[in-house]
Amino acid sequence: MMRIALIGPLPPPAGGMANQTLQLAGLLRGEGLAVETVAVNRAYRPRWAGRVRGLRAVARLLPYVAALWRAAGRVQLFHIMANSGWSWHLFSVPAIWIARLRGVAVVVNYRGGEAGPFLQSARAAVAFSMRRTQALVVPSGFLQAVFGHYGLAAQVVPNIVNLERFSGAVRAVRQDGPHLLVARYLEPIYDNATAIRAYALVRAAHPRATLTIAGSGMLRNELALLAAELGVADGLTFTGQVDNSAMAALYRQADIVLNCSLVDNMPNSVLEALASGAAVVSTNVGGVPYLVEHGRTALLVEPRAPRQMADAVLRLAAHPGLRDSLRAAGLALVQQFSWTQVRPQLLQVYQEALGRAGRRAGAPEHVA
Repeated sequence: MMRIALIGPLPPPAGGMANQTLQLAGLLRGEGLAVETVAVNRAYRPRWAGRVRGLRAVARLLPYVAALWRAAGRVQLFHIMANSGWSWHLFSVPAIWIARLRGVAVVVNYRGGEAGPFLQSARAAVAFSMRRTQALVVPSGFLQAVFGHYGLAAQVVPNIVNLERFSGAVRAVRQDGPHLLVARYLEPIYDNATAIRAYALVRAAHPRATLTIAGSGMLRNELALLAAELGVADGLTFTGQVDNSAMAALYRQADIVLNCSLVDNMPNSVLEALASGAAVVSTNVGGVPYLVEHGRTALLVEPRAPRQMADAVLRLAAHPGLRDSLRAAGLALVQQFSWTQVRPQLLQVYQEALGRAGRRAGAPEHVA
């Protein structure tokens, strides 16, 4: 039986990477693999240390390193859910080096949308650690191209969408105005302000249109003030943090899902929206155009362009046939992200990584 430590964030909060980590652990166990998880976002011990600047990193890092060391004594392979910036240095690097010291194979599963700027500034440090690993996998051709530009070869293993949970039901187009949904954190890179401004423009044509923003974050009060200033607060609902199972109902209630992000890789929220039968209007950034095609599976607009986003929404509201064709193409697209399709790709990566770890001769094949 293959023994794996899956290293990454876990809910709560129920973010995209945390949901993927939790989901993958369950799916791998269902295949008969022995899987233990090592959370990079475990609670601070003691709790008060999380409120003291300078102690926070130490209070989280030391227990994390101890957990890695113990896990390395029980498993054959570390699967690391990696991200950019300090997350890479504080969580991925210790996991890579502990695995190296203890003879454990390493698969780095990199998911950060800001990989380009990060690699531009830290390419040498990243490559130094990556030479101690056996595989680098990314969820999109976009990230594969970014890493390739910096001399690091990566394999594409897509994100997994739970097509039983997120499923599209046939629905009629609303006559009283579209219901819009945003499912991203309330943080600057997701530019929820553009969604609210676009919604205000849509309301001018459809006074009964509504907007739901599902997620938590630092900009909650600022966004609420913006909605009040634009006179649309009465039609806007902030749900706060929503777990993955409850998100399915929100997607099914939505006519159109907006993704206004300024930086992105392979947004699971877009995949879940498509699987749920909603039409998608997204910014044309990062890995999004690698995921959906403008006019066929989604409508794409420029970032920070609320007028363009509103016009795309109004176009869908005015042309139900276009919305239906996007729905059908989106539902067909997401089939390739089912566990049935991703499973053989991932298990092959594991087998090859274990083989390379056994040989340990020269530089790993994935580092150019």
